[in-house]
Amino acid sequence: MKRIVQSLCVALLAAAAMPVQAQGGDPAAASVQNFYDVLTASMKAGGTAKSRYDRLKPAVEQDFDLPGMTALSVGPTWASISPADQKALTDAFERMTIANYARNFDSYSGEKFTVDPAVVVRGSDKLVKSSLKPGSGDAIAFNYRMHQAGTSWKIVDIYLEGTISQLAQKRADFASTLSASGPQGLTKKLNALADQELS
Repeated sequence: MKRIVQSLCVALLAAAAMPVQAQGGDPAAASVQNFYDVLTASMKAGGTAKSRYDRLKPAVEQDFDLPGMTALSVGPTWASISPADQKALTDAFERMTIANYARNFDSYSGEKFTVDPAVVVRGSDKLVKSSLKPGSGDAIAFNYRMHQAGTSWKIVDIYLEGTISQLAQKRADFASTLSASGPQGLTKKLNALADQELS
């Protein structure tokens, strides 16, 4: 649990924003709540990292914009990467993301996820605020940048407290591997990280 909290360190967006409460519930908040519901159920079920991975995979694919997150994590060089390498990178990014949740949220000790229904509108995106209350200790604020992909609202970045965006952190982490080994080297690294989490 501690490692996933550290790995999700991110900053709140600085632009001006207007909070809104959608009647009947905002669909962006509903996407975050759906993911939390599946994550909590997986934590309660326990089992192996692989079994948790399999339970979490449909929810992550439904509620996260994995191609968008991969492109933002890679940065400006994404446009120059071949479609085949883009797909391989996206698949590896997805494996690493799900494996990270499966490894770090491995059991249930009374944790409670709460989603704020007052969604913040930022241009064409939305910010959904939430918190994780551990079984003991202070609550931790998680905030999700959402954008519309087709008819669904999906997570495109994650923010914790007031530090640094998850995707900005990943972009910094990925830069040296991309420079040294190119997209295929980064794909290999992400798959190795996923394998390590699931071992």
